[in-house]
Amino acid sequence: MPRKPSPLSVVLAAEQLPPHLARSIIEEKLRAAILDGSLPTGTAVRQQELATMFGVSRMPVREALRQLEAQGLLAVEQHKGAVVAPLITWDATETYELRILLETEALRQSVPALTEEDFNEADRVIDQMVTEKNYSVMGELNKQFHLALYRKAHNRRLMTLVSVGLDEEERFLRFNLEAMGLGEVSQDDHRELVAAAREGNVDLAVELLTQHLRRGIQAITEYLEKKREK
Repeated sequence: MPRKPSPLSVVLAAEQLPPHLARSIIEEKLRAAILDGSLPTGTAVRQQELATMFGVSRMPVREALRQLEAQGLLAVEQHKGAVVAPLITWDATETYELRILLETEALRQSVPALTEEDFNEADRVIDQMVTEKNYSVMGELNKQFHLALYRKAHNRRLMTLVSVGLDEEERFLRFNLEAMGLGEVSQDDHRELVAAAREGNVDLAVELLTQHLRRGIQAITEYLEKKREK
């Protein structure tokens, strides 16, 4: 009886990677497969299997997995190693509280330097979200919108942390936005946020972003409560 192929070998095509690019390519391939659901929650991601698939040592694979773990996409479980992390857990509200601290500071730094081109891009993304029916695409658009308003923040380390939080939210929204009914509310929040930033009203923009993320905390809490009751 033929051996059943592993999820990794089904999703990722084996190829020989240049050693100096291996870490970044493996990281991106795995991130894309996790975000689009090809590698579902709980899937084992084994270093040796990936190293064999891509013809590299375990070192670049190990570094790629560490990066994905730092982004909340992988978790390390005892006796199992790295696995695709759950879409959302009960500490999600703590993650959102941290996002409020990080993203409000990014917005505060960014707003004074934003141009009409930045605002037009944010408006364009909102218009796309209004008409978009694919919730996977919605997750990516949501990330693009926030980054359009934060991109002029001068603290690069801060922006790295902000991007990690947005990646985590993107993955969650791809699979749960419709169930949570956040679509129309999110667009109202987004339009008000752009308007305040366009006026250069930093304090109002920060207040609106805080309210927007706190609504996310409330929606996730209610969503998890309903799942627990089932």
